[in-house]
Parts: sequence; C-alpha cells; structure tokens
Amino acid sequence: MHDTGTVPPPAPDPQETPAAPEPTARDGRHVRRFGLPVATALVMGNIIGGGIFLLPASVAPFGTVSLLAFGVLTVGAIALALVFGRLAARDPRTGGPYVYARGAFGDFAGFLAAWAYWITTWVSNAALAVAAVGYLDVLIPVGDHRWSACLAALVVQWLPALANFAGTRYVGAVQLTATVLKFAPLLLVAVGGLFFFDADNLGPFNASGGSGIGAVSAAAAILLFSYLGVESAAVSAGEVRDPRRTVGRATVIGTAGAALVYLLGTLSVFGTVSHDRLVDSTAPFSDAVNAMFGGAWGGWAVALAALVSMTGCLNGWTLLSAQTPYAAAKDGLFPAAFARRRRGVPTTGVAVTVVLASLLTVYNYTSGSAKVFEVLVLVTTFTATVPYLLAAAAQIFHLVSGRGEQVDRGRLVRDLVIASVAAGFSLWLVAGAGYAAVYQGVLFLFAGVLVYAVMAARRVGRAGV
Repeated sequence: MHDTGTVPPPAPDPQETPAAPEPTARDGRHVRRFGLPVATALVMGNIIGGGIFLLPASVAPFGTVSLLAFGVLTVGAIALALVFGRLAARDPRTGGPYVYARGAFGDFAGFLAAWAYWITTWVSNAALAVAAVGYLDVLIPVGDHRWSACLAALVVQWLPALANFAGTRYVGAVQLTATVLKFAPLLLVAVGGLFFFDADNLGPFNASGGSGIGAVSAAAAILLFSYLGVESAAVSAGEVRDPRRTVGRATVIGTAGAALVYLLGTLSVFGTVSHDRLVDSTAPFSDAVNAMFGGAWGGWAVALAALVSMTGCLNGWTLLSAQTPYAAAKDGLFPAAFARRRRGVPTTGVAVTVVLASLLTVYNYTSGSAKVFEVLVLVTTFTATVPYLLAAAAQIFHLVSGRGEQVDRGRLVRDLVIASVAAGFSLWLVAGAGYAAVYQGVLFLFAGVLVYAVMAARRVGRAGV
C-alpha cells in the first residue's frame, strides 16, 4: 500500500515520522535526509505491506494465470515508477501525485488526488484489518462467527490508532519490530517454498471460467493492492538528497525488488498448498509452512509474525492516512481541523480515519459478503488509480505542451510512450476492478466534490471576492 499529499519517513519504517519538522542546517537551508539506499528501502518497505499475506488466496480462484497478471502488473508499476521519477526530476518538492496534479491542473485536480489517496489509505486499513483476522483465526478461532470476526478486525484497527495518539515515538517503536517480522515469513516461504514445490498443487491455468484476458485483468486489479506505495520516494522527494536523480532510480529498483519478493512468495504458496485448499484459505502463508514442514507449529509461528506485521503496517498507514488530509488542509483544500497536530501526529486525521475504516469494516461484515477482503481491495484499486492517472496525465501535459524549461527534448518520445503506458495501465485497472468496486469508489470520490465546493466557497469568502 503504501503516498499522495503526505511526507512518508525514511526506512525501515516508511510511515514512522512524517510529521516531524523538516531538518535544517545552521544557515537555514533544508537538509536532505537520505540517499539512494534508504530511498530504495523506503519504496520497498511501503510496497511490501500486510496485504501480501492474504493475496495468494485472493487470486487463487483465477488460477495460475494470476502469476501472469503479476508480470503485467509489474511492467505497469515500473512505468508508473518511471513517470514519478521524471516528475520528481521536474518538481522535486515533497507531495508526489498531489503536487504534480495541482501544479499541472490546479487546485481541483490536486484536491481530487489528495482525496482519492486519502480514501485509498483508510479503505486499505480496513482491508488489512480483515486480512489480520484471517491469521488471528489460526491462533484463536474467531472466523466462524461474523460478529466475533468483525470485533477482532475493529480491535486490530484501534490498537494502532491508540499508538498514534500516544505520539510518533511509539509509532516508530512498533513499526521497527513489525518491519523485521514482516520480512521473515515472506522470505521463508519465498525461498524455502521453492524446495518443496509440487506442480500438482498449481491447479488449472485459468480457473475463472471466463476469458484469459478477463482473468488477468481481474487478478491484476486485486494484486494492485500489493503495489500501493510505488509513489513513496516521489512523495518524500523533499527529504531525498539529489532527488532529481535519486527518486527515479530508487522507485524503479524498489518496485522491481518488491515484485521479485511477491512473485516468488506467491509462486511458492501456489506450489506448496493444493489449489482447492488455497481458494478457501484465510492464512495461505501459514498453510504453506505447515505443508513444507508438517504439523501446525510452523503455521502458528508464521501466523503470529504475520499478525504482528499487519498490525505494525496498520500502525504506519494510520499515520500516513492522517498526513494526506493534513497536507491538503495546510493548502486550504481540506477542513482546517485536519491540520491540527499533537506530539507530531495529526490527531484529527487519525480519529476520522479510524472511525471511517471501522464503519466500513462493520458495513462489509454485516452486508453478508463472504469475501470482505477482496471487496475492500478492489475499492482501493479504483481510488488509487485516480492519483496515479492524474500523475501520468500531468507528465503527458508537460510533454505535449512542449515547455522548453520542463521537457528534455532528447527523451521526449520515450517519456511520452512511458507516460501513455502508465495512463493506459491505470485505466485498465479501473476496468478490472469491476462494476461493484467502481460503483462504491465513485460514490466516495463524488462525495469529495461536495467537500471541495464548501472549501472553495470558504476560501472565496475569506478573500472577500
């Protein structure tokens, strides 16, 4: 997951200190805090969140064609990464897609980018909580009853929120532990699973019953959730040394590294857990470790590590989701209450975010959907493509307008092709998200238009126009 309109902090925890004051030298100049290695780790840390622990089961109904979707998705993600790199080279300020959209198309486009990304973050929080409950069920049976599962998901969301209210020091401590525990089970399954790989477990190539192209699109729409965060280095460009060169390189390297971990992990799960069992699994990495070593102890250990990891991921993303409206509020595009901070944390944003995510969680559990995680993930797919598409459109705008001071003539054709691929990729993902997700996402998005109307009217009134 996981950023527009905010200032994600340096790795190993990408969401640890975005609210901290900007560092300055004695002469007042801004100090860039990290270079290529840390910027790359920032991208990988933001991309590899908690959703990966449930995604192999989420795409299993499509069959092994989902591995092809991973490949296509990686190409599109790298195209986006290259676009962010070029935009950061042109405008190396902190803010990412929010800054690029606002700079190219004005306040309304900037607001839409910030609003859509804010929705993405708190809907993602609800999805991560649901995924965490699947692993909690391995340790404590809660999944057999809808309300017990819903209550567990709410607890998983509110604990990180309370840590955020306590201040950024506690956010960082939780995040550091979660980062270590996040990579341990992923690497164990991604590498170790290849030694236990059995092709008979893979199941059919296309199990969706539809066309191959349709299956790839649908699987990619779900898998996009695992690539949220590709924009992290661009968003934090103000903290990167030599951002005009570093952001693009860090974004591409980090995206490619995360893709490798994802692909190997999913392939290993597919090859160690039988397809019929994987489709209904709520803890696929635990099932993979149990299949590799026998017994249940390994699955319990992985479940505990995954649970702590996803709680830590929620810890960081809760702060990150609060930073988006904080940044927009400072520019007068969100209500002023969102700009209030306490102990380095935008407390209003944290409170509103966790309440909205909780309401969405309750709604999805009570609506009777058997695939709550998939429903939430597809909504984030739609909302995330809005700032991504606006960023790609901003790049196309600069290239086509032919502004000599902003366009490298020698790279014009290549950059235009890459930006077009990124834009087309974003539109393709919207189509793959499906009617239900687009319907819910549009409702969320259009609600923002009303918010913008009120904020714009207030600004005009204050200006005395």
